[in-house]
Amino acid sequence: MKEPDDQDTDGGRSERSKSSGSQSRGSSQYASRSATKEDDRILEDVTDETLTAGEASYLGDDDSYGEDLERSSISLQDDRESIGEFRYLKTPGSAAEEAEEKIKTIPWSFFYDYMELASIPYVSPNSGIPLDLLILVHSFGYDCKKRANLQLLDSNTIMYIAGNQLVLLNLKTKEQIYLRSSGGTGIGAIGVHTDKTYFAVAEKGVSPKIIIYEYPSLRPYRILRDGTDLAYAFVDFNYSGTLLASVGGKPDHTLTIWNWKEEQPILRTKAFSQEVFKVTFNPEEDAQLTTAGSGHIKFWEMAVTFTGLKLQGSLGRFGKTTTTDIEGYMELPDGKVLSGTEWGNMLVWEAGLIKVELCRGKSKSCHRGPINQIVLDEGEVITIGSDGCVRIWDFETIDTADVIDETGLLAIEPINELQVDKNVKLYFMIKMDGAGNNFWLAQDSNGAIWKLDLSFSNITQDPECLFSFHSGAVEAVAVSPLTYLMATTALDCFIRIYDFASCTPLAHVKFKQGGTALAWVPRVVSYTGAHIIVGFEDGVIRVLELYDPKGLTIFAGRKKYLDADLHLIHVFKPHTAHVTALAFERDGEILATGSKDKTVFFFEVEKNYKPIGYITTPGPVCQLQWSPVSHPDSTLLIICENGYVLEAPFPTIKEEVEDRDLVSYEIKDMCIKCFHFSSVKSKILQLIEIEKRKKRKELKEKEKEERRKQLAAEMGEDEETEFQEEEEEEEEEEEEEPLPEIFIPLTPCHILCGFYSEPGKFWVSLGGYDSGFLYHCEFPPYDKNSDITEKKDEPLDFRFLEETENNPIQTITFSLNQDMMFCGLQDGAIRIYVLCPNDSSLTTLENYWHLNVHDNNYGRIKSISTSFDDRFLVTTGADRNIFVFSIFSIFELRKTFRAKVPSPRLGIETEPTPEDIEDPKAYSIENARRKREHDKLMKEVEEIKAKKREELRALRSQFQKLLAMNEELPKHMRFKRTDFEIDSTIRAEINRRTAFRIQQLEKELAWEKEKHQLGLRKLQHRFRDSLEGDIIVVHAIQSDHKVSSYRLVKPSKYSKSRRISQFDRRTSKMDRFEKEGIGRKESQKERGGSINVPEESIIEKGKEFRPKTLSQIMVENQIEKTRKLILKAERAQHKIQQRKKEWEELFKSKPADDYEDPKDVQAIKEAQLYMGDFNLKTAPDYKIPEHMRINAAKKEEELGHLDSMTHSKKMHLNKSILSLRDLKVAVIEEIQCLVQELKNIQSTLHESKHIPIPEVPHMHPEEVPEKRFHYNEETLLAFKHQQKRKESEKSPQMEQTGSISLGGGFLKLSSGKDGDMTTRGSLSRSSRASTFGLDIPKFLEFEKADPTDVELEIMKRNEIKQVYMQQYLANRIKELIVTFDAELRLLRHQKLKLDTQMKLSDLNHVTLFQEMLLLKNFEKQENILQERVNSLDKEEQDMQWRINETLKEMEEKKNEITRLQDQEKALYAGFQTALGENNKFANFLMKVLKKKIKRVKKKEVEGDADEDEESDDSSEEESSLESAEDESGSEDEVFDDSICPINCDVGLFELALQLREKRLDVEEALVEEKKILDNLRKEYDTLSKKVKIVGTNLNAAEEALEAYQREKQQQLNEILVVVPLKLHQIEHVVFGEIPSDLSGTLVFSNGSLERLQNRIVQLQEENSKQQKLNKEWRERRKQLIREKREIAKSINKMEETVRDLMLSKFGRVIDLAALQTLSVNTTLEELKIKKLRKELVNAKEMKKWEEKIAQVRWELMMKTKEHTKKLHQMNDLCIEKRKLDSQLNTLQNQQGNAFQGPRKADTVAREKVTELIQVQAERILALKEEITLLHRKDGFVLPPIQPSQGNR
Repeated sequence: MKEPDDQDTDGGRSERSKSSGSQSRGSSQYASRSATKEDDRILEDVTDETLTAGEASYLGDDDSYGEDLERSSISLQDDRESIGEFRYLKTPGSAAEEAEEKIKTIPWSFFYDYMELASIPYVSPNSGIPLDLLILVHSFGYDCKKRANLQLLDSNTIMYIAGNQLVLLNLKTKEQIYLRSSGGTGIGAIGVHTDKTYFAVAEKGVSPKIIIYEYPSLRPYRILRDGTDLAYAFVDFNYSGTLLASVGGKPDHTLTIWNWKEEQPILRTKAFSQEVFKVTFNPEEDAQLTTAGSGHIKFWEMAVTFTGLKLQGSLGRFGKTTTTDIEGYMELPDGKVLSGTEWGNMLVWEAGLIKVELCRGKSKSCHRGPINQIVLDEGEVITIGSDGCVRIWDFETIDTADVIDETGLLAIEPINELQVDKNVKLYFMIKMDGAGNNFWLAQDSNGAIWKLDLSFSNITQDPECLFSFHSGAVEAVAVSPLTYLMATTALDCFIRIYDFASCTPLAHVKFKQGGTALAWVPRVVSYTGAHIIVGFEDGVIRVLELYDPKGLTIFAGRKKYLDADLHLIHVFKPHTAHVTALAFERDGEILATGSKDKTVFFFEVEKNYKPIGYITTPGPVCQLQWSPVSHPDSTLLIICENGYVLEAPFPTIKEEVEDRDLVSYEIKDMCIKCFHFSSVKSKILQLIEIEKRKKRKELKEKEKEERRKQLAAEMGEDEETEFQEEEEEEEEEEEEEPLPEIFIPLTPCHILCGFYSEPGKFWVSLGGYDSGFLYHCEFPPYDKNSDITEKKDEPLDFRFLEETENNPIQTITFSLNQDMMFCGLQDGAIRIYVLCPNDSSLTTLENYWHLNVHDNNYGRIKSISTSFDDRFLVTTGADRNIFVFSIFSIFELRKTFRAKVPSPRLGIETEPTPEDIEDPKAYSIENARRKREHDKLMKEVEEIKAKKREELRALRSQFQKLLAMNEELPKHMRFKRTDFEIDSTIRAEINRRTAFRIQQLEKELAWEKEKHQLGLRKLQHRFRDSLEGDIIVVHAIQSDHKVSSYRLVKPSKYSKSRRISQFDRRTSKMDRFEKEGIGRKESQKERGGSINVPEESIIEKGKEFRPKTLSQIMVENQIEKTRKLILKAERAQHKIQQRKKEWEELFKSKPADDYEDPKDVQAIKEAQLYMGDFNLKTAPDYKIPEHMRINAAKKEEELGHLDSMTHSKKMHLNKSILSLRDLKVAVIEEIQCLVQELKNIQSTLHESKHIPIPEVPHMHPEEVPEKRFHYNEETLLAFKHQQKRKESEKSPQMEQTGSISLGGGFLKLSSGKDGDMTTRGSLSRSSRASTFGLDIPKFLEFEKADPTDVELEIMKRNEIKQVYMQQYLANRIKELIVTFDAELRLLRHQKLKLDTQMKLSDLNHVTLFQEMLLLKNFEKQENILQERVNSLDKEEQDMQWRINETLKEMEEKKNEITRLQDQEKALYAGFQTALGENNKFANFLMKVLKKKIKRVKKKEVEGDADEDEESDDSSEEESSLESAEDESGSEDEVFDDSICPINCDVGLFELALQLREKRLDVEEALVEEKKILDNLRKEYDTLSKKVKIVGTNLNAAEEALEAYQREKQQQLNEILVVVPLKLHQIEHVVFGEIPSDLSGTLVFSNGSLERLQNRIVQLQEENSKQQKLNKEWRERRKQLIREKREIAKSINKMEETVRDLMLSKFGRVIDLAALQTLSVNTTLEELKIKKLRKELVNAKEMKKWEEKIAQVRWELMMKTKEHTKKLHQMNDLCIEKRKLDSQLNTLQNQQGNAFQGPRKADTVAREKVTELIQVQAERILALKEEITLLHRKDGFVLPPIQPSQGNR
């Protein structure tokens, strides 16, 4: 990697840079500088003359650059006129005007004037401040985190954004050209035209513009307006360069498509609701665009609809993939989109969905971190990521990528990759121009521009860093007090040195932490001006020395030096947080440092920055400033963020004091003045409002007075009084608005900066609510007793600052002569106030010069400084930019002028570098001091404790001696232990305190205890829980032999579960399918049977309860007779059929001539299969048998079986070893008892007869490993002492005592563990007992007497017995030991054998595991192939089942057709029988029967049985019969089948008609069945073809599976298998020697070889047996042939006898089978039964009619009687009436002729009765005729006579 080129560059600037700098314009935030208002004002001033000039500018010719420049310098009115015209064209007008006027296009040669567009500084009116007060000299910064902030204009010129400037940088000359933004509110994005002749600058601000510049003339060509609200985020030209796409930032995110040459928007829409990063055209299709941003990607298409051109967007759906921000993407030629992700993988989008996610092998991401850009170049996909890598991918692989599994991931690998460098985060990359080269420029978000060679060849160049910048906010800048050098620091951990006179970076150095404060050491301290002091974010302060390395002595082999270098000379850490301020006292004696840790530290500079002390502050320090020379006393102004301002006096430097004597550096006796700022802005606003109201009131009074005087002069006194009254009324009506309330913010506003004005007074600038003013404050008098946190102080005075209410001043500096105040604002602007001399009160703070320089959104100015001679101004901002300005344009720097770097000191190259503080957690100076004091104090305390312990130890030893002396005294003279206690309450109190302290300590250590317990559980779970037991090593007692158990791990997963293989699943599925099919069929059969049973049972029950009539009995008898006859014939036929079947089976069982026994065939097949020359598994054509196929599941099962067997054997041996350990424990216990008895015996024997007592064996720690985890208090104490001794050995005496106590502790532990553990009490008791036991013999010595002879004899016998017992016990102990050792050696021998087997099993386990891994690799593809075979097999079985079902249905249909044909034949035969012989109407009736008629299909009617019969009868009557001529005879013969011929039997005619209907039904059924049969045949053919295809596919799949199995077997064969052999096992020798190559040998086990040899003998025996059987079967065959001949002769004789009997009985040979099956004519019998049933039905019906006639006759007779009776009554009435009439006539003759003669009513009544009688007579006659007709069989019944309406 190359460093940036640091060669000398030309310090001059181009004419355009000068002019642009001198004519630059200000921000648009002021009313007078507002672009919108200015446009409106200019549009109002448009004249016809300027319009003509503008039109003339359109018509000019572009002959030369000079003419273009002259034409472009048209007046502002001309430009605004043309713009106004375009705006007018865009404004909607009337339809008539739009129809008449055509929209004028902008001439291609038209250009805007850059001088009129660029923003200029704002200067206070009438201030006399020149516009060119500051001129931009150079930009040392680079906004490396802005998207696509690196564009290439040609092979030598790049372009990037720097605050409010667009920088064009020449790569060769390093010359910079600057273009100002037009609005002064910043630049959002830039884009370059495809042919590099234009570039777009998209700005920020309210309604920002997009300015299209022409290159290389840099003239504004087009301006695009109203594309977004506040800022543009990205712009992009299409491939042809005719369109421009722009997308806005917050809040609107508007996407606009421009016809940029005509300055017209084509389409506009909202891109998305969240931040949009990029928008690009598809290079292959201009109508397609893509936008991407925060959590989304969107695909756009310009579509033509019926309403016009529309922009349609489709949002990408992430689906199962995690939503991600998309920085980089690329459109593929086929419309797909390739995008990056935050985690480094690539997504392929198709149709708005993720097609596949691309990653690297082993699920590694394509990049470590986000992918920021994807480019398609020369058929390769290039991706750059935040990991600093550039990777090249194959385009075809990505274009054809698709999902292969459920994860959605596809692994691909890059073709090439380039790691640029460490700590590089690539953000954007662009290819350099040039044919054949593959160089790229890369934007590094860590602050660099790289040149990359992506040719990936043998001559590929290393990545070259062209430029290096700060990547973080530039926190501070310091300027040399001697020359034009400056130093900057930022949070990116770099410190950089620049020569701003020659615009050259000189040096840089990087540390572990970021820099936060910086100061150049004044000349009074460093005369050469070579020292720089830097504060860092971890509280460390470093002093660096700058020198010119070229002045050093040059040694051979030394690397090339740069122009400057930095050397670390001092480093110290006074703070624990960010260092925020550094300030040298005016005389250079004291250095003050401030930090966010609320401290200010003072150092003595002359003594190598020796610390003096520190003071604490009430808030984080943000600025330090020592009082200037004009002040009498040297004081320090300390400004805190939270509203406190302190003034500290010059610290007192004490005399030489030993550093070790200081406890702390804190200065507590310093008299510090404090000012606690209280908000007064609301009061100021209230005063301003009062002043405004007062002025308004005075103006009104003046106006009223003038009006009063005018009225007094013009009018009289009366009108004047009226006017006064009106004024008084108006004053009463006017009510003053309330003044604004006093508001004080709850949280104090931050103080941003400040400076001294006079002694004890200062100015401050605040943020937040209190911004907009400079406040003049004064420190109150020092009061030692006052609380600074409670006091509130208000400023003395204030100064109003225009337009800073929401844009406060961040930093302030002054020129050398204090005539200019330079201010840095929050929005990145520079403001310069011109002051009067000695104006400390800032009374002239009115006129100012204002210019936006840094980015308006995030370019807050962090630091601002002037050069040592006030000729340059340097600003640094949070937008990573550093700008250098020249103050006044009169001063011109020579091009060859350079800043002078200080020469190196003598010996600087050999001077050792101080040890740097790299650990951010290192102690600060104060903390280190306190730590040292604490350690010193702790050491003294430990020494005091040690002395006290020695005293206590001496007292304890003295007390132990007293206790021993007390024990030696007689019992009656001893003191009790309680007598030694001075006060019993002391011990109780001590015990109570001890218990309390233990309880407290347990609470304190509860967390640690839980932590360690959790750690122990984790360790046990990780290392111990998987074990079934510890390793037990049992040692022999006499020898060195030992046997150890196995370290058993719990059974593996392979032995626990068994995986179901694909083959197992297949069989179970087929079995289940067959079982389900059978069960389904059976259930259907059962279901069908169950449905029929209830219906039949109901019918039978109904029949049982009906009374039978004689006719029914006759019909049943006839049916029963016919049934018996039919049954007899069927039995005979069945018997014959059964006999035929038996004969057929007998003939079928007859073996053919070439018949072979199946058993023999099977035996031959097995012999062919298992005998002969077989291929080895290594053969290429080896076919794996089905039962020998292996898969991962079977191999896992085999592995599990091996593990379980190994585990069981090891477990068995471990149990044996454990039993042996228990045996040893029992042996040791018994030996202990025997030794104790032996000691007792020897105590009674003389020493001369003693034999050596055998040593009691002991248990080794390895034999009881479970006791390693048993502990007690002494064990823990010993462990604690051991840990302390390991940590540090402080006192040798303590170490010795500790080791002694440690050893004692372990001895006690081991004795307590293995044998009898005794306590102190038991020891004391035993000691007392021992003393008592020793005293008794001394007391009895005086009482001894000489033994007698008997006693001597007894003693001798006892002695002999004891000697024998002594020897016996010794022998017993030896026997126990020898027996145990023998058992151990035997078990050891078994373990060695088992070890051999276990090694073999381990080898087998390794082989099986390798095979299992290999099989798992094959398993996936094998399962796919097996599933394919299974599916095809199942499909073939399903189709075969369907074919079988089809064949069954075909067979059923054939039988049905045969049955119908037989039924038709039987119908004809029955009719022929019914005709009889010699019937003259036989031909006619046969024609009627055979006549073909067309029948209309009847609708099916559902119902019960009776309804079905009725529907059949009705259908026969209602069916339309079309007569058809019988063409069998002559053509002229026509007959009518609807009329029965004369003399023809009507019954036969009706029978013919009925049989014809039956025939037609049979024929229709026959046709239907034949159609079904044809369809079944077609289906059968189709299924047969499909079965063949499926069979072919199945064979292919099986072959593929077989090939895959063969490949798998070949891979298995390549696995090496270890077979340990002994020399005698090798039988393959060549010339008596073992050959060197054993690849052609086979390894057989002895059992296999023995089986093969035994098989040879078995085969020989089987051969002899088969020869004997062959001979026997030949003899048997000859005997059977003879028997066959004799049976044939007997059959011939019997056939002759049967033929003779037939001739004698029947006269001819007849067919006995036909004779036996001869039966009645079923059709005739059925017709007879039907006729009989019909007669019965007719008889029933006639009986019903007769009953009905009798009923009607009876009713007629009753009616006649009734009518007759009524007639008699009427007659009687008539007679009576006549009598009455005659009487009446006789009585009333005198009443007149009117009452003479018959009455009219009587006449009408008589006529009605007469008519009624006549009608009844007619009805009687009609009924009689009907009765007579009903008596006839063929009578025709007329409908009854309906009486007329009148008769009713």
